[in-house]
Amino acid sequence: MPQRNVPQARPSDERSEWLTLGRAAEYLGVAQSTIRKWCDAGRVPAFTTPGGHRRFRKSDLDAFLEHSRPGASPSRDGPAILIVDNEPGVRAYVRASLEPEGYHVEEAAEADEALRLVETRSPDLIMIDANMPQVNGWEILRRLHERHGEAIPPVLMFSSLDEADEQLAHSLGANAFFGRPLDPRRLVERARQVLPL
Repeated sequence: MPQRNVPQARPSDERSEWLTLGRAAEYLGVAQSTIRKWCDAGRVPAFTTPGGHRRFRKSDLDAFLEHSRPGASPSRDGPAILIVDNEPGVRAYVRASLEPEGYHVEEAAEADEALRLVETRSPDLIMIDANMPQVNGWEILRRLHERHGEAIPPVLMFSSLDEADEQLAHSLGANAFFGRPLDPRRLVERARQVLPL
């Protein structure tokens, strides 16, 4: 029985570059289990070989990342969450985890873009990676409070560091904190705690 995520084309029919599961995960910057989840949900198309291995067209992965760019999804049905992270794979991961739950996800790759989106689109929740290069998440949080004071939307910080970061996040005015690696169930739970549907 053919799987629903199998495109009509076969690798030999296409000039596009095909990637193994491992290479696709590396290309997007996420775990292989995440790619499998997206594939099973029909978000990322794949070709399944006779041996049961998945192959991904690089062009499909590029299209997936393109869909994850800010402004790519103009509809705003549910509460809006702004994810601020310099890694496209992490932003795509957050989008793939939260949009099926009814949230609208927008993205920013760096501080200036995040601050501009907060001023122009006013998200209902902001999720910020504390460990970004150049301007880190702590500085973004400080600038948000400096510009908006008490009018700042709820902020959820995440970091791959330690428990001291959770205390720092709360002392700087964040509403919640969670560690990395990101777990999709925990991500949804935290979002619902801070921003119920």
